[in-house]
Amino acid sequence: MTQKLPFTISKTENFFERLGDYVGDVFYDILPEHGYELRDEQIYMAFQIEQAFKNKSVSFAEAGVGTGKTFVYLLYAICYARYMRKPAIISCADETLIEQLVKKGGDIEKLEKALGLSIDVRLAKSREQYVCMKKLDPLANRTEDEDILRVHEEIPGFVYDTSSSMALFDRYGDRKDYPWLSNPKWEQIGWDPLQQCSTCEWRHRCGQTLHRNYYKESTDLIICSHDFYMEHVWTKESRKREGQLPLLPEASCVVFDEGHLLEFSAQKALTYRFHSETLTTVLTAYMNQNVREESLVLIEEILVLNDEWFDVLRDTAKVIEGSSRLDVPRSKVMLDLAAKMERYVQELLEQLVFDSELFTLEGYHVKIIEEYLEFFSYGLTTLLKEGEGIFWLEENDFETSFVIMPRLVEDILKKEVFSQGIPFIFSSATLSKNGDFSYIANSLGISNYSSFTVASPFDYEAQMKLIGHIEINEQMKWEKIGTALKDNEGHSLVLFTSVEEMNRFRKWSDQQSWKFDIVYEGDQEISVAVHDFQQSPSTVLCAYHLWEGLDVPGESLTQVIISSLPFPPHDPVFQAKRKHVADPMKEIDTPYMLLRLRQGIGRLIRSQNDHGIIHLWMTKEQKDSYFEEIEKVLPIKLTWD
Repeated sequence: MTQKLPFTISKTENFFERLGDYVGDVFYDILPEHGYELRDEQIYMAFQIEQAFKNKSVSFAEAGVGTGKTFVYLLYAICYARYMRKPAIISCADETLIEQLVKKGGDIEKLEKALGLSIDVRLAKSREQYVCMKKLDPLANRTEDEDILRVHEEIPGFVYDTSSSMALFDRYGDRKDYPWLSNPKWEQIGWDPLQQCSTCEWRHRCGQTLHRNYYKESTDLIICSHDFYMEHVWTKESRKREGQLPLLPEASCVVFDEGHLLEFSAQKALTYRFHSETLTTVLTAYMNQNVREESLVLIEEILVLNDEWFDVLRDTAKVIEGSSRLDVPRSKVMLDLAAKMERYVQELLEQLVFDSELFTLEGYHVKIIEEYLEFFSYGLTTLLKEGEGIFWLEENDFETSFVIMPRLVEDILKKEVFSQGIPFIFSSATLSKNGDFSYIANSLGISNYSSFTVASPFDYEAQMKLIGHIEINEQMKWEKIGTALKDNEGHSLVLFTSVEEMNRFRKWSDQQSWKFDIVYEGDQEISVAVHDFQQSPSTVLCAYHLWEGLDVPGESLTQVIISSLPFPPHDPVFQAKRKHVADPMKEIDTPYMLLRLRQGIGRLIRSQNDHGIIHLWMTKEQKDSYFEEIEKVLPIKLTWD
């Protein structure tokens, strides 16, 4: 059912004129009547964004903390969605930011209460955020893990009852529904790319499918992650060819919240992911069909090469701190095996045509095998072309995966995303370098855009203290951080640059005595951990992903400790970026660090009443090399301990 606009339009009136009048009423009268401050920065941003909607163009809206940018883009997105009768898509950096928008007391609920609106907002989470029955059901029959068995017990009855009417089906299986599970345990039962959903017997009773059917019916807002939006873009045409609906419906407009993180999501969505066992599974199924001798010989050759290839990948891969990606050298042995496999796969695709013409294979099986072999071949071709692909290895207790990602995505983005002729809004506190938006625009293939910068209205001099510390050794650093936590009686966020650094602090911390709880990212579903942190003012939250988007105003967060300067890891993705610039430290590492540092500092002061301390740690060498640049992005002058 189409939602009504919150204002009336006569036949002689223009939508944008009436929208402008309504927005003015909201920010000048309605919100102040409900206790919200009248902010000139917010009103300026509103009328700048209106131009992007009028012109159906791209706009970079760089707005500092406290400008109320979320209210602005939500208001325009909702009204425009109702006018166009198509939902607006709000794309966030990750699942944590999605939950921040829709949490109880969050910006959407506040807007509903202040404006008397009923906003139809639905979440489109990535597939990894849903339980996989094909993994959970057999695991529940052999495990004694009470946390996993509890999930199995909470699966609704209709999932197992194949005679149930679809009218009785209800949504289930969201990662958030099982907050007691740690991330490693969730990986055992959550969806992963190895699952063949199109042939799964649970498909029509799958929690992911039911959630997808639900969010596609939204009339106002669909909120997803950047990763999911980009997966939608890259799979849209192939899904249509296969008779499936795209992951997201046609949108009236798109808002990229924390839009500076979109480039990597675009690269990630275009990856070719090879699992060590998948090729074996696909080709073994092929061998079990009635195929010719020539095909069988080729299959056996490819399987032997695949095993040799993964042995080389595992033997040569190196662990990189701060990254789950293992670095694989571009060795002659690895490339020769890949080239040989690519030739054999092409030959097998030709043989598949002959086998299918003999009608000895079912059409469905031919299609599955052909698609996977073509995917395999495209990925290997990208790998073999020098400078086109970035590659790495990923390993866990169950699987090894080789991942290939294109280095540049701007041409594809320009064609597939920004040529749609709808408004695209990029919102973040960190989109430019001193007012220059060309870096982000060029990296995303955007040539025509509008941009503006709005400073934060907060009085940082009065609300914040910023203290610098020099790290002599890590043990001494942990002790000083521990003292700061005790002096502040908790109420703190500790930001680390990697899970490894956080775990080293945790190992030290577990030997200490604390009068408050310390919560670590990964021990439970992240939105629940954030909620508990906000509701228990003395708690300390330790995290390595929450540099962006965390919004915890009030006494729960009066201290942010930045344990290290957040330089990017030396993993394959950033190494590839470094190889293609003249000065990697100046063009890649330092800009990344400064942007992330600004985001981390922005976690402390979230309202006019907030106050607190930020502790910033670095080595003496880093201070000598980078402090002049760091000083330019700090909101107040730093004093040294």
